[in-house]
Amino acid sequence: MNSHVTRCLDDVVAACVRHHVQRLSLFGSATGDRFRPGESDIDFVVEFQPLEPGAYASAYFGLLFDLDLLFGTEVDLVERSAIRNRYFLEEIEETEESLFDAA
Repeated sequence: MNSHVTRCLDDVVAACVRHHVQRLSLFGSATGDRFRPGESDIDFVVEFQPLEPGAYASAYFGLLFDLDLLFGTEVDLVERSAIRNRYFLEEIEETEESLFDAA
């Protein structure tokens, strides 16, 4: 995991708790040496705890907003259950690093 993410890990965990996250992982360039601060975005894959339909949007966009502020760069937040492309899922699983697990 890159140092940019490691420095903010406590704040990431707090955001996960605040927004009812079950699991949050980092994937893509931020997990390796291809990450370029100020140039690369940071990719996350998320699974939420069971939520009422009205609470889901608040949790998703609240987490996205918090991660954007925290890292000061573009953040991509993908919900695992929304992934339909098996090649994209395989790409995520190849580089995925767990940051938070509520279990």
